[in-house]
Amino acid sequence: MAVAPPTATVAAAARGGGVECPIGQNDCNIWDDDPGTPGGGGNPGGGGGGNDGPAGKCQWNGRTLPCYDDVLGWFNNGDGCYYKLKQPQLPAPEGKQWYELTCNGGDIGSIRDELLDAPPPGFGTPPDPEELARRALASISLLPPRAAVAPRKDKGPGLVGLPVWMWASPGAGYFGPLTASASDRGLTVTITATVDRIVWDLGNGEQKTCDGPGTPYSADGPQAGQPSPDCGYDSGYPRAGTYRVSATTFWNVHWVGGDQSGDIPQTRTSGTVQIEIDELQVVTR
Repeated sequence: MAVAPPTATVAAAARGGGVECPIGQNDCNIWDDDPGTPGGGGNPGGGGGGNDGPAGKCQWNGRTLPCYDDVLGWFNNGDGCYYKLKQPQLPAPEGKQWYELTCNGGDIGSIRDELLDAPPPGFGTPPDPEELARRALASISLLPPRAAVAPRKDKGPGLVGLPVWMWASPGAGYFGPLTASASDRGLTVTITATVDRIVWDLGNGEQKTCDGPGTPYSADGPQAGQPSPDCGYDSGYPRAGTYRVSATTFWNVHWVGGDQSGDIPQTRTSGTVQIEIDELQVVTR
């Protein structure tokens, strides 16, 4: 007789809806199994372990920099220096102005004055809406999914061909929507971050895409022993073995501001959970 998948125990942190991360780290990995293996958590809004979308417009030595800084002025991609008009101006020939340069990507140890007859490239440009969108994105945390499966290895094996349930902890931090804004020189950009889909890697070369976090399995529930209503591997594993399952959420960060709009894709990947599948043994006499 086939045995239904056992219930999965949800960690205390999941029940409380919170995540405890190291001090100063807004995004951290949490997986709902034992022992588990860390996944790609990402840095705050920045997308480590995921797709960060197109790079920012101002860069120096591989670093993305703000194109405007309230203290340093406007950035010139050509030489890696920030420029601002020197105040007060030094004596200068007609038509020329003194600028204060902070070079090497804004290193305060590289400040010098320079006399120019025209503003450098990028000087005086208005705020870039997408740069503000990324600044707003950096202020929020898109958490990696907390993955769970049934059956699960620490509760006992499942059987070949039986349905498998997959789910992840719900909540705005895991699936959105999350909103934030950033402003600069009179321009405000607002972002809304939501998960479009969650893709489960079943550890056997197959994947399953779900629209939402899925339904937690309950051994005492009305659907015990049945396929998941919204996120499951209904056909089950075709062969016995121990498989490592992980989940990746695909976020879309939509931004609006300055009569423009756009999208910044992001991904977050869970740690792995193990699932053990055995063959159904038939005894004959």
